[in-house]
Amino acid sequence: MTSIQQRTELQHRIWQIANDVRGAVHGWDFKQYVLGTLFYRFISENFVSYIEGGDNSIHYAALPDSVIIPEIKDDAIKTTGYFIYPSQLFVNVAANAHHNKSLNTDLAAIFAAIEASANGYPSERDTKDLFADFDTTSNRLGYTVKDKNTRLVAVLKGVAELDFGHFDDSHIDLFGDAYEFLISNYAANAGMSGGDFFTPQYVSKLIAQLAMHQQTSINKIYDPACGSGSLLLQASKHMKTSLIEEGFFGQEINHTTYNLARMNMFLHNINYDKFNIQLGDTLMNPNFRDDKPFDMIVSNPPYSAKWIGSDDPMRIYDDRFAPAGVLAPKSKADFAFVLHALSYLSAKGRAALVCFPGIFYRGGAEQKIRQYLVDNNYVETVIALAPNLFYGTTIAKNILVLSKHKPDTTIQFIDASALFEKQTNNNVLLDTHIEQILRVFGSKANVDHFAQSVPFDLVTANDYNLSVSSYTARESNFTF
Repeated sequence: MTSIQQRTELQHRIWQIANDVRGAVHGWDFKQYVLGTLFYRFISENFVSYIEGGDNSIHYAALPDSVIIPEIKDDAIKTTGYFIYPSQLFVNVAANAHHNKSLNTDLAAIFAAIEASANGYPSERDTKDLFADFDTTSNRLGYTVKDKNTRLVAVLKGVAELDFGHFDDSHIDLFGDAYEFLISNYAANAGMSGGDFFTPQYVSKLIAQLAMHQQTSINKIYDPACGSGSLLLQASKHMKTSLIEEGFFGQEINHTTYNLARMNMFLHNINYDKFNIQLGDTLMNPNFRDDKPFDMIVSNPPYSAKWIGSDDPMRIYDDRFAPAGVLAPKSKADFAFVLHALSYLSAKGRAALVCFPGIFYRGGAEQKIRQYLVDNNYVETVIALAPNLFYGTTIAKNILVLSKHKPDTTIQFIDASALFEKQTNNNVLLDTHIEQILRVFGSKANVDHFAQSVPFDLVTANDYNLSVSSYTARESNFTF
């Protein structure tokens, strides 16, 4: 089955499940049940694969729970990060779901047991409350036990019928594609901001390759606003995990999305000892101060978010913001995330960050922060993307590439706003578009009306304006 066929089949199956529960579960809530069930199936199959170890004579799902000895359980948790008894496996629960009158409470107990299996082990932090948003007892599924079970059976059956072989054999990002499909179909209609938590795969691919450009190995990867982890995971697709020495680090403020990020790590076979996802407010209570610096930073932080800023007079002494001498505006925290990322960046690394275009030309504190970045030669490239590439907004975004090891003081500007293919709900970047951007990014070549490497003096003469159109547009006032 090709990737196109797999993606079509996945979308068809999800839509079929949606029809089975339509009218009972809000579309936005529905995504939690689909993603949670996909995750439950994956970790079950992954666990069976570990236990059986390729020995065809072992059929773990058919074993009684009573034969599992403590030594087997202890070893499995230390290796996989969790434990699942045969009776708790997805395949067994799904097979008996139609006849189980206590399905909803049994599932809740199974999820609690899987989470609790890691208590006292190094993986405890990574599995704690992992299924918190997969609430099988919620009235969102129905007001009677019978109604809840009917809808749970429909979701279990639908996910069970997905025929991709092993998850590892899939040609697509099963979890990412499912999330993307659910967001594109439900977020806009529901007025939800789910797109804030998920960077489309084509944009993630571009950002990851910008940040890892010419790096043959990196110590670790970090996303200060990691959402569902899609940006972090793109790195594992383009660089062998063995070349990522210490793994994947991320912080996320939204609890539901934090859970999705941890699920996503497991789903992509990133073992618990190779990722560290933390819950919390990155600007106010940053994690990983003792883990910095990072060779690769990628992020799509919230646009124009409010933060405490100057209302906290001590914030200017924070070592992340103090060097710029000014705080990002209280109503627009964009540059607070930029300065945070910069402070965590290693001398050999790169940061690639999605930014709101306004921060590159507005005056006041944002202009002073731009001056700090330019005067210290941290800005490598600013890329203007096409509009309507992101879920939940049609606004065109920019990518800011930061580096602490530039060979010269020029700043590159790339106008990629015409690079897109129009599809039903969103514009998309094709691989050819990504390759075109990466090629000119790597060469730093000047291409009329597309890319310009601008001398430091011209940027300062333009009041530290970093708007791409100021340097690449036909009507530019500057001569290069």
